[in-house]
Amino acid sequence: MKCLIRLVALAAILTLRAPSAPATSARCAVVMDAASGEILYESRADEKNLIASTTKIMTGYLACRLVNLDAEIEIPPEAVGVEGSSLYLKAGERLTGDALLYGMLLHSGNDAATALAIAGAGSEADFVACMNREAEALGLTNTSFANPHGLDDENNYSTARDLAVLTAAALRDEIFRRVVSTRTKTIGGRVLTNHNKLLWTCEGCIGVKTGYTKAAGRILVSAAERDGRTLICVTIHDPNDWTDHKALYDWAFARYEARSAPKPSP
Repeated sequence: MKCLIRLVALAAILTLRAPSAPATSARCAVVMDAASGEILYESRADEKNLIASTTKIMTGYLACRLVNLDAEIEIPPEAVGVEGSSLYLKAGERLTGDALLYGMLLHSGNDAATALAIAGAGSEADFVACMNREAEALGLTNTSFANPHGLDDENNYSTARDLAVLTAAALRDEIFRRVVSTRTKTIGGRVLTNHNKLLWTCEGCIGVKTGYTKAAGRILVSAAERDGRTLICVTIHDPNDWTDHKALYDWAFARYEARSAPKPSP
């Protein structure tokens, strides 16, 4: 009987320490443990949506493997004047692959994404084929890529769950992890500031990527590390994403604290 009373008391304590998940403004959301893949929170996690510039997570992940980042890359004409967010690259300009990676992941340059794709696979189309093969290899069953930058296309979509799985894989690459955690960087005379405000405002944030188009809405994929544990949060079509991510992290990390609370002796 005493053991039963202690177990009931412990359950009550854990309940108090791990409250219900906070409400969010997101259409779809996921919080995932990066190491184990455990889903701590989900809401419409498998709904397919346009993903805007969070597409560049896959582009960056592949660029780290397919592009010689130390070598200078001559900007091809195809990468000049790409619609949307841009570094305003000029044809014939030469930048290292590393510089282009920063330009794509911090400033979200669509032209930088195109230049990296062509450098990595010879053409944008061939690089997109690599993106889709990698998505299949990672088990991203509800994901399709049509371009390397994320401009709206009905064949360029993913889900909150798939984006979290992709991000966990990308963060295992030290170069990718270094770049997305960088707040500011100067490349080719350009001073770049990371669009991810959580790097300044959320405890333990280490990246990862913002995204927005009018059709896709605001999309945010982030990662935070506290006490040696890394969590990934994804929200899709969320007008209040900065606040929602911070609240979800505080809640999710508190759950782990509750789990690790010492048990009473028998």
